[in-house]
Amino acid sequence: MSAKILVVDDERSIAEILKYNLEKEGYEVLLAYDGEEALELLQKGPPDLILLDIMLPKKDGFTVCREIRVHHKEIPIIMLTARDTEVDKVLGLELGADDYVTKPFSAREVSARVKAVLRRTRSTGLESKKQLRCGDLVVDLNAVQAFKRGCPVDLTPKEFSLLSTLIQRPGHVFNRQQLLNQVWGYDYFGDERTVDVTIRRLREKLELNPGKPEYILTKRGVGYYFRQKEQL
Repeated sequence: MSAKILVVDDERSIAEILKYNLEKEGYEVLLAYDGEEALELLQKGPPDLILLDIMLPKKDGFTVCREIRVHHKEIPIIMLTARDTEVDKVLGLELGADDYVTKPFSAREVSARVKAVLRRTRSTGLESKKQLRCGDLVVDLNAVQAFKRGCPVDLTPKEFSLLSTLIQRPGHVFNRQQLLNQVWGYDYFGDERTVDVTIRRLREKLELNPGKPEYILTKRGVGYYFRQKEQL
């Protein structure tokens, strides 16, 4: 069954080019040309992935991303931005986007990003067969869900993938490039700042005091690791 992709871009020529190339790859593609239309289409049935431009009429991409994440934590979102600034990228990631592509981009680059994100999203549920516990945190790899004190934690696909990567090897220090390769894929074109932003979001959702984390720790000058049970 082919994946359904929602492309949201007010530049119709770009939207049509993306649609043409993605359909050649075998995907089903829906188009929206402003933020409100995108949210209306979403109500008719969630897609498997969203390509979301930032500069949109009616509702900008950041607002749309924020509203999507209220009810749809599971849908991967790739932001499209013509502004190659760190602020835009970081803001998109903090709002729950899984990846970003900077304009101008090639059809091949977008296709590679889409494949990588979908592969990671689908493989998480297919390959996981267990629950992992640490203190009052439970990560159900099969259900693709984390629980804190018995309550579900709302995580995006990338946040869950990063958490599951760390918790499966407690005490092992991953550098940023290793986490990019394992969570975002070897064909990911982004920078290491993406890891830092996602780690910060995870800490805000999991830790009692994100400034003094108990679970996801930093090895200064090296990377990140998940605390071993005996350290709690």
